Amino acid sequence: MPDGALEGIEVVELGQMVSAPYCAKLFSDFGADVVKVEAPESGDLARRWGPFPGDEPHPEKSGLFHFLNTNKRGITLDVSTGAGHEVLLQLLARADVLIENNPPAQMRNLGLDYATLEQVNPNLVMVSITPYGQTGPCSDWKGYDLNAFHFSGASHRYCGRPGEAPLEHGTFAADFYGAAAAATWGLAVTLGRERVGGGQQVDVSCAEAIAATFVGAQNIGAYAQGGVFETRTGVGMPFCAPATILPCKDGHVWALAIEPGQWKGLVEVMGNPEWAQVEMFEDMFVRGQNPDIIYPLVQEWTLQHGKFEIMERCQAVGCPVTAVLTVEEAIEHPHLRERGYIVELEHPELGRVASLGPPFKLPESPGGPREPAPLLGQHNDHIYGDRLGMSADERARLRADGII
Repeated sequence: MPDGALEGIEVVELGQMVSAPYCAKLFSDFGADVVKVEAPESGDLARRWGPFPGDEPHPEKSGLFHFLNTNKRGITLDVSTGAGHEVLLQLLARADVLIENNPPAQMRNLGLDYATLEQVNPNLVMVSITPYGQTGPCSDWKGYDLNAFHFSGASHRYCGRPGEAPLEHGTFAADFYGAAAAATWGLAVTLGRERVGGGQQVDVSCAEAIAATFVGAQNIGAYAQGGVFETRTGVGMPFCAPATILPCKDGHVWALAIEPGQWKGLVEVMGNPEWAQVEMFEDMFVRGQNPDIIYPLVQEWTLQHGKFEIMERCQAVGCPVTAVLTVEEAIEHPHLRERGYIVELEHPELGRVASLGPPFKLPESPGGPREPAPLLGQHNDHIYGDRLGMSADERARLRADGII
């Protein structure tokens, strides 16, 4: 990737499933040289997660794995063995960044903690992404994405009706948020090594990433300052209206028309009904105090129209009403395609397959998937032979011993 913004940065990824692989993908999709290390035979757990074409499991056909690992080079290595450990240290001795999401105790037991690795490479940046972080009484707890999400307090504030049990959030939200935060600060530390005099470990807690972004100062910060916080309100915003999801002829729209100009625009689009001229409805807070009156009246209009028609007409008058898209509608919408967010790649097992482009745009050095996710061990000979200088006999011996 000669025009990649991160060209010249060498990354080793020692991760499973989502958080570390997505963090490394943000590096690889913008030109960094990322070598993904997987266990021989089994590989990354995401290979067995799917979705699969025809719902038939295949380690080289997982949609999740393919999305998370574009533009990377893949090798197999059993790092739990003495020989495998030594080979990994050789890779890390020349790397700029190690990205991993393994339990802290496991990394210590493998002799791959940062205190050990910085002796091998003082300039190494180690990006560690875990549910609870590297320190604290919960750092060695078993946990996954949803554990981290609900540990943050986010489900107490969002996702569910008041007085009822909270709902699960979307799968991998905490992992993706943690990965994005890790990529941001991992890159910052990498580029700032001269300023601080070498590498360091970036300790990312997915629970804290969710706490900062989903829950934030209005809740955790407010409670810390004054002992107050907000809880679930169900669908919509309770203090003003209209600000909720409403049914329409072919689905739903998210209706937000609280400011005076927005409300007047919505009233105009609805044909200036007589009920909307009542003086009390001019105040968004009064409207919010009377949801049982206003929502049935607005809904009577939305049910007569399609969601895209409603969105386009409201947007034309400056009212931020948006169609609630299905997954199929989102991927087929021309907006994403025109922005280059939907890309197609040729995969040796999947054939021509659609994937997602980068969520960040750099016009002068565009990134994004150009190469499909690697097959298991696809680049063993290249990395071990060309990069580390191992002979064919050495590689054959490691292969026979199950090290690679």
